[in-house]
Amino acid sequence: MILNFRTLKASEIDVKPQTVKENGFSLLLYKNARVDMDILDETVGAMNWQRKHSRENANCIVSIYDEDKKIWVEKEDTGTESFTEKEKGLASDSFKRACFNWGIGRELYTSPFIWISDSKYIKKNKEGKLALTDKFSVKEITVVDKVITELEIIDSKGTVVFSTKSKKTAKKEQDKAQEYLNSRDGMIEKLKENLSSDKLEKVLKAYKVEEIWQMTDEQLKEACQKIFKK
Repeated sequence: MILNFRTLKASEIDVKPQTVKENGFSLLLYKNARVDMDILDETVGAMNWQRKHSRENANCIVSIYDEDKKIWVEKEDTGTESFTEKEKGLASDSFKRACFNWGIGRELYTSPFIWISDSKYIKKNKEGKLALTDKFSVKEITVVDKVITELEIIDSKGTVVFSTKSKKTAKKEQDKAQEYLNSRDGMIEKLKENLSSDKLEKVLKAYKVEEIWQMTDEQLKEACQKIFKK
């Protein structure tokens, strides 16, 4: 069975805030479950894949039928709860992660760290928390060998807020991004975003703490170096 899942189009990628600070904010690239289903239908056919959930939707198995071997091939992963509609969000997240295992949208993992140092998009909401006043989307994306090589993010008015096309701008953004990633908040966000709940729990147990914020700066740095091999 040879599968060739295409890379995601700009219109299929969601852009969501990760961290909002007074001096700027970071954005993450996401795919939604509908995109996964569309690409599965498009690539293998609607009758040749299926999904199954277990552990109250925490786990999802995505199976694809191998016509050559006449068997179902399975790939599985664990999701995390969303803040709203927890059960539905958990099922959706575990499904999307299982599809990542098949290679659908895996290029999103190669995204550069997106940091926007523009306070005009930031204000305090009714609860007194910092929030964004605008929505963002992917204008252009280029993927070569499953790696994002060019990326442009725009606001709702079409203004480019992040671009890798300009070397000077890209270097400046990269330096700011690296500075944030090396900070305590950056390391915590990186671990939380890239680890499933089960893997994060193993990290906490290894350092004998109950919550990630209880880890020291040295422990966070060590964990990031081990996991991301930097």
